[in-house]
Amino acid sequence: MIDFAQRRTMMVDTQVRPSDVTKFPIIDAMLDTPREAFVPEALREAAYIGENLDLGGGRTLLEPRTLAKMIDALAIEPTDIVLDVACGLGYSTAIAAQLADFAVGVESDETRASEAQSILSELGIDNAAIIAGDLTAGAAKSGPYDIIMIQGAVEAVSAEISDQLKEGGKIAAIFAEGVLGVVRIGHKQDGEVTWRFAFNASAPLLAEFDKTDGFVL
Repeated sequence: MIDFAQRRTMMVDTQVRPSDVTKFPIIDAMLDTPREAFVPEALREAAYIGENLDLGGGRTLLEPRTLAKMIDALAIEPTDIVLDVACGLGYSTAIAAQLADFAVGVESDETRASEAQSILSELGIDNAAIIAGDLTAGAAKSGPYDIIMIQGAVEAVSAEISDQLKEGGKIAAIFAEGVLGVVRIGHKQDGEVTWRFAFNASAPLLAEFDKTDGFVL
């Protein structure tokens, strides 16, 4: 039988901490959250590898390093409301929920959204919800948000999503640029989002976020 708890510890010790992610709330959330529960059963043995994991249907579970560094850069506070776009089966939403007041995940596939909500419920994560809908539309009814993060690479971020970010809020996205992607953190001031470089990372492009939609960096 696979010792997933041991694999979680190894993931944190070999992938997360060496990437300069050392804040205890993030470490604790990643140690406490069973990553293997948020992937299809056939992929559970691979849940802790240091690579992006293809969940099927155009969704990716970001490698632990990328997700941890993204969350670290966002500096989520216990009073924050988080929007998690393209959340897959909800792992990133579950991590965010442990750091924030509430987290809302968005998935375009109703079946996947329903499965993600069931996983969160089974794990007793009651300060998170998964909503089925167009990714580029976000989840306006539950906003505005202090924090927004997107689980996959984008060429552009839709205006609908940036409009749901609170004044003073932060958004993280992996921008597809050449061979390697670039994670940038956007800060909203005076109604405008200004993006700054955070670190390099790559992820498959989310088809919904191409340059035809919204604003382009």
